Amino acid sequence: MRLLLRFSGLQNAAAGTSGSATRRLGFRSIVTSCRAVLVPRFGGPEVLQLRDDVGVPELKPDEVLVRVRAVSVNPLDTRMRSGYGRSLFEPLLPIIIGRDVSGEIAALGTSVRSLSVGQEVFGALHPTALRGTYTDYAILKEDEVTVKPPSISHVEASAIPFAALTAWRALKSTARITQGQRVLVVGGGGAVGFSAVQIAVAAGCHVSTTCGSESIDRILAVGAEQAVDYTSQDVESAIKGQFDAVLDTIGVPETERIGVNLLKRGGHYMTLQGEAASLSDKYGLAIGLPTSTAILLKKKLQYRFSHGIEYWWTYMRADAEGLAQIRRLLGAGNLKIPVEKTFSITQVREAHEAKDSRRIPGKVVLEFD
Repeated sequence: MRLLLRFSGLQNAAAGTSGSATRRLGFRSIVTSCRAVLVPRFGGPEVLQLRDDVGVPELKPDEVLVRVRAVSVNPLDTRMRSGYGRSLFEPLLPIIIGRDVSGEIAALGTSVRSLSVGQEVFGALHPTALRGTYTDYAILKEDEVTVKPPSISHVEASAIPFAALTAWRALKSTARITQGQRVLVVGGGGAVGFSAVQIAVAAGCHVSTTCGSESIDRILAVGAEQAVDYTSQDVESAIKGQFDAVLDTIGVPETERIGVNLLKRGGHYMTLQGEAASLSDKYGLAIGLPTSTAILLKKKLQYRFSHGIEYWWTYMRADAEGLAQIRRLLGAGNLKIPVEKTFSITQVREAHEAKDSRRIPGKVVLEFD
């Protein structure tokens, strides 16, 4: 990795030089290149390339440079590596994948006021970000990171933000759940589902979920009132009553049918499996995006008329307020995603192979030395 002293609009940056000297001379130390995992073409784990001399862009005024200590491997990472989102990303290859991050602030853009150099932070990039977090130095916007609670490690923190923000956006921004409401999470054993259960419990909701048998105990332990093993029970007969909000992390026709039928009138059905990306990949952006918009509108109108509910495709999006609330839940011990295994960033191919083969069903984290 290379460092360069130059005049810059950055606030004080710590990258291995004396902070007092750089302030006195009016210079700023800036990382110009570092290690990063690149996807030069779509395919299996073998296409991942860890390179030592990948350029680091200059910061925009609202951006921060994060010295990365840990990143988690999300399903989106392995799907992007395999070609998901190719309509957007293929013309821009090679790209750096990765969304979650935990590390320290190394430099600040000129308009950043809420953070300072040296602070330990965690956060997540938007799903369409082109320069991901599998790199020694990641760039995020100020509202995409927040201060890491001192009670948790970088490994633990890196497993949280993308999944938790996805759940937060669905439950708090879209459904606007409130105390006393009933919430159903379809697929509560995964990272997004488990985050959703904990967020809904913290909001004072009555939470039910479907999951595999191996997840039942930990879901009940964080406050869910009911956890139905979908592999051995009939979900429709096991779950009683109706719900104010259903978050479907599986998103197949059967779970959509069940979720919609379990909603009260005026309730919200939210699925993670929207069709915008898949249709754009199949037909191109010019056809795919309008087609997906038409499909979504048709479903919204259909379910509003037939069931009196609101239908949504939900995605993760940067949310400073949501990230601050997630930090508070983390600090209070009310939100956690267990990490099953860690790998060094030099073992990134092995980590992706383990997730692709489902040898490790739980959360996997890549550590940086």
